[in-house]
Amino acid sequence: METLFSGQWADGMIPSILFWKASDTYFPGPEIWGTKENPSNSTGITQPPIAGVIVRYLYDCTARTNRRLAQQKVSKLFPKILAYHRWWYKARDPLNTGLVAIIHPWESGMDNSPAWDEALHAFPVDDIPPYEREDLKHVNASMRPSKDTYDHYLTLLYRFKAANYDPEKLYWMSPFRMTDLCTNSVLFRANRDMRFLARMLGKKEEVREINTWLRKGKERFQWLWDMDSGLFKCENQLTGKLSSARISGAFLPLFAGVASQDQAAALASNLKLWIDEVKFGVPSADPAGPVFDPVKYWSGPLWININWMISSGLRHYGYNELAEKIEMDSLTVISESGLREYFNPRTGEGAGGESFSWTAALYLAWLDGEVL
Repeated sequence: METLFSGQWADGMIPSILFWKASDTYFPGPEIWGTKENPSNSTGITQPPIAGVIVRYLYDCTARTNRRLAQQKVSKLFPKILAYHRWWYKARDPLNTGLVAIIHPWESGMDNSPAWDEALHAFPVDDIPPYEREDLKHVNASMRPSKDTYDHYLTLLYRFKAANYDPEKLYWMSPFRMTDLCTNSVLFRANRDMRFLARMLGKKEEVREINTWLRKGKERFQWLWDMDSGLFKCENQLTGKLSSARISGAFLPLFAGVASQDQAAALASNLKLWIDEVKFGVPSADPAGPVFDPVKYWSGPLWININWMISSGLRHYGYNELAEKIEMDSLTVISESGLREYFNPRTGEGAGGESFSWTAALYLAWLDGEVL
């Protein structure tokens, strides 16, 4: 956490990637992003703000044996995380709705999710420089986003770069602006954990500020509920319409704790249907849907970090048996296929990166009986 926040931008933003050293195996690298005026070479976009959740967890673990040390560590990180959350609301919710926007699919962490298809292809591709993708040198092209999709990714990147990554410009100029379920669920959960830490540190003003975020966010989440499908869905802010895609992010409001009991029941029912369609849960898209592909990145594969958030949310609502099923499926695919980036939910076969750190971290946590 301390290393991550050493790369925090002056306005509070945490980049999705910090480039500590030159690498010819990753594209787009720092020379493409061109953000050298900031503390370290980095991307010019962010990703779901999970830091508050993890720091709360680290506090709880450390405080068991050394509460003073835990408080000292948190007191140094708390203002940095708070600045990051303030950046989200200032830069990505200028209309003060209570939920924030992502302006690039990469910001969601779910790059080629079906939830982005319509919005991403609603704008034309610019005349971008020629490029060579590094990911296709390591993974079969059928498992990755298409060239047309990648052209749209880079169109956004170069437009943001031309605006010098000015957050006051990017929100309004981006032709892609989505209310992402993952980002907002993580931010809401992180706000809950930050409120706990603020109370522990005796920061009354900050508690009031966070309470306002939580109140507005909980109310606005209901706009994302689709009663017909019994799922939460992402919203295209430029059209005001909900995405038709049924993705694993639909279950993450359980992690946030914003679903009503009736909504939680509907989500659990849907989740059981999804899991019944595959050998290992949770697929990243509805396995009975038209775009499901068990090997194509975020269009079907199982992801361990998403499984953790879903199982954690299920336990919060009392669906312990379903949560345990997801956790056991996760442990099984890791045991059989290794610490891979993602897994085929039909076969359990691993794919993408190897020795993936979040897969390893959650594997160890589950083996130790930790419920984050």
